[in-house]
Amino acid sequence: MDAYEFALLLVGLALLGAAWVPHLVKRNPLTLPILYVALGAFVYTLPLPLVPANPVRFPLITERLTELAVLVALVGVGLRIDTRFGWKRWSLTWRLLGITMPLTILAGLWLGQAWLGYSVATAMLLGAVLAPTDPVLAGDVQVYAPGEGGEDPVRFALTSEAGFNDGLAFPFVWLAVALALATDGAPVDWNKWITIDVLWRVLGGAAIGILVGYALMLLIFRSEKEPTLSKSGEGLTALAITLIVYGVAELCHTYGFLAVFVAALVIRQKEETSKFHGVLDTFAQQCEKLLMALMLLLLGGALASGILSALSWEGVVFALVFVLVVRPVAGWLGLIGAKVPPRDRWAIAIFGVRGIGSFYYLAFAMNHAYFRDSRELWAVVVMVVVLSILFHGLTASAVMGWLDRRRRDRA
Repeated sequence: MDAYEFALLLVGLALLGAAWVPHLVKRNPLTLPILYVALGAFVYTLPLPLVPANPVRFPLITERLTELAVLVALVGVGLRIDTRFGWKRWSLTWRLLGITMPLTILAGLWLGQAWLGYSVATAMLLGAVLAPTDPVLAGDVQVYAPGEGGEDPVRFALTSEAGFNDGLAFPFVWLAVALALATDGAPVDWNKWITIDVLWRVLGGAAIGILVGYALMLLIFRSEKEPTLSKSGEGLTALAITLIVYGVAELCHTYGFLAVFVAALVIRQKEETSKFHGVLDTFAQQCEKLLMALMLLLLGGALASGILSALSWEGVVFALVFVLVVRPVAGWLGLIGAKVPPRDRWAIAIFGVRGIGSFYYLAFAMNHAYFRDSRELWAVVVMVVVLSILFHGLTASAVMGWLDRRRRDRA
């Protein structure tokens, strides 16, 4: 059996399932991520000519695939947010980014050293890769399509947090890389980390997102030539936005994830009444489903191939504590004083889904420096993501439905 032709068949079936399965499980506690991980694990136990699903052996391929999946998800997230950008209106987001995220990184750093016995560099990497929430696997807790409403505090906070923190985790990943390189004799250049990896890459990424996003908005909606791109109905423009903004940001050595999300926000909010946003969002979601299906099948394949063989019982305990304790407590602390009902505060704190973004950052770091205990580190991160998929997948739909009913009753 030809491996390439079988891979095409598998991808085709995955695409069909990505379009069909969500409708089948709409009233079922099982979700598409859970089913696809299980399917990937089952398929990889069969004697079939499959592509190896081993991120430890193929970190560069893992980095590129997960990078594209996160990028497409970020542009979709930015296009779906209706809430006008502002300091007060986005106060929940700033709390999650400024308080919850640093607390999560510190908790990962401390537990990595004290509980798992990692070096400072490896523990810092562990905290950094698990800090960002995931825009790819968090569909059940995100806002609805552009213009459809549904931006309650829980959905808005989790969606906007996922959009921003996938870029803001990067400075800490670079810090982990610098610490790993320092173990080889080179001292950590703290001035470079602060001025380049923090200030320039963050501020530059945001600025490029604003400028390039505004320029693309003018081209799409306000071009003098008729018909404009917005009247063409070409959803492919969403992919063009993603690649153009990311390419410019990366060529300028800034954070492309941050730039893409900011650019999508600018395009959405400068022409907020246009129906073309729905076209762009639909295409972005279709691309996102394709890439998510492939990532989840490969994740299941990695599980079947023994990615967790290096996992110790301490790693299992860490994963449980991180998903069930660290994020909920850090999220709750970050929202102290926020003007939201207690049930909304707990929902925001608990439903910080971990996923594809963590795999990207881990593969990225592995491609830039040597980290001891890399196999165990991969096993721990995979365990956290699998637990997040199971726990959040089985509970998110029911909890969000309950919260929606309570809001309707109050109204």
